[in-house]
Amino acid sequence: MKNLILIRHAKSSWEAPLKDFDRPLMKRGILDAHSVSGAISKFLPKTYTIWSSTAARALETAIIFAQNLSYPLESILFKDELYTFDDRHLEKVIKSCDNSLESVILFGHNEAITNFVNKFGDVFIENVPTSGFVSLQFDSESWDTIGKGKTHKTIFPKDLK
Repeated sequence: MKNLILIRHAKSSWEAPLKDFDRPLMKRGILDAHSVSGAISKFLPKTYTIWSSTAARALETAIIFAQNLSYPLESILFKDELYTFDDRHLEKVIKSCDNSLESVILFGHNEAITNFVNKFGDVFIENVPTSGFVSLQFDSESWDTIGKGKTHKTIFPKDLK
């Protein structure tokens, strides 16, 4: 069985004249990331690997979650190819996971995340919000053969308010 947790980066700021890649989190995003990361521990597998987009907002979100989950920051794998809004590209990256990994937590971007969870999960989600957590389980021993899985759990910031 393979477990995949997708987390959309927290709310980011559009205020500064920065490239999209460099946009930082805003205060609300930081608070939401702390809130969701504090609510997910009982829904996580015993062991997992964290992957994150290298974009500032995803990287900052991954660090907040890792700190709150006592996951070593130096163990986060930052991947340029996760800076994508295309679910087909995201699928390709996920299906390239090493099969020795049973569980991956991935920090990335929309539309890729919402489209991926709707293609591979069994619950339709209109939009995975910022800081949104979606856990999928696949009855597969190989990442490259994952198909329709089960949406195990969702936690969104609005659920915690």
